[in-house]
Amino acid sequence: MNNEKKIKLFLVDDDAVFLKLLEFDFLQHGDFLIETFATGELCLPELHQGPDVIILDYYLDGIDKNAMNGIQTLDEIKAVNPNIPVVMLSSQDSIDVAINCMHHHAFDYVVKSETAFVRLQKIITSIFKYDKMQKELNWYMDRM
Repeated sequence: MNNEKKIKLFLVDDDAVFLKLLEFDFLQHGDFLIETFATGELCLPELHQGPDVIILDYYLDGIDKNAMNGIQTLDEIKAVNPNIPVVMLSSQDSIDVAINCMHHHAFDYVVKSETAFVRLQKIITSIFKYDKMQKELNWYMDRM
């Protein structure tokens, strides 16, 4: 399949093993162009590539304790392009963390677990279904 039909996915996580496993899972189970980043600081300059979806870790402090955290990175992504869906990932199974992510305009929140990849697949599918419905609605509204 040519690159124009592939979903451009950015994965941002400071856990190198989890990041590689996630990348492998997506490459094995879908048609994606994937860029991986260990920090938000490495991801932000690449937003010009126009990712379709960004999966972003909540903490991001495993490599550099002074690195931007996931919420700061999310805010910067939304400042550049508020339309990029960002799914937050965290090992924290906390409603407060999830609510904080949603207040910062994350599309969804996923707890890192053995089922995280399946959940992420479903979320990405729903992102594109929502986008399609939004385009259809706009088409109809333009004709009224």
